[in-house]
Amino acid sequence: MLASGSSSSSATAADMIQARTYDVFLSFRGQDTRDGFVSHLCKDLSRKNIETFIDSEKLRRGDEISEALLTTIQGSRVSVIVFSKDYASSKWCLAELVKIMDCNKWVVPVFYSVDPRDVRNQTGSFAEAFAKHEENFKHELEKVKSWRSALTAAGKLSGWDSQVTRPKSRLIDVNDILKKLNRGTSNAYLKGLVGIDRRMERVISLIQVGFPDVRRLAATFLQT
Repeated sequence: MLASGSSSSSATAADMIQARTYDVFLSFRGQDTRDGFVSHLCKDLSRKNIETFIDSEKLRRGDEISEALLTTIQGSRVSVIVFSKDYASSKWCLAELVKIMDCNKWVVPVFYSVDPRDVRNQTGSFAEAFAKHEENFKHELEKVKSWRSALTAAGKLSGWDSQVTRPKSRLIDVNDILKKLNRGTSNAYLKGLVGIDRRMERVISLIQVGFPDVRRLAATFLQT
């Protein structure tokens, strides 16, 4: 993956990842969406001066996702996940997804020509992909289980669905991402924040028992 607008001439994959914080981390299956929807999305994000970390197959080397890439996901403020027909066939995409969901940050799912229920339940083309994964990783079924769990959680999030939005090239409203980056205080700001319901329940329970320390209360919300 590369920062939007950056050079791809670096000697190694690790060198290509700049040690910086990005506004958006974009996870997608390149062969499905790169030349159409994703290119339009990247242009829209660039026009809004949103720093985006985008895909490059040059970073997908070896069997495991690189630590540098995991660090980039951790440091990005918002993750946009473009779920397409063959997304689940990529072990790298699934590894990215697990990290994204583990970070408990803002996630914007885009269901590009796929039913959100297929993502959530691993049916349709996602079932076909997992049949292969379970064969190829029959000695690492916990890894496969983590992929399924991440898909289920992401599939439950409110997002942009190409089945109800046209045209596909304008499927996502970039202003929705801007609201999250601007850290507003409206409900729209909290929409898509992974784990927000659990955090709010914890804070409310502390308030109800008369929790005295406001600073620790805030820390509970941010870290729960």
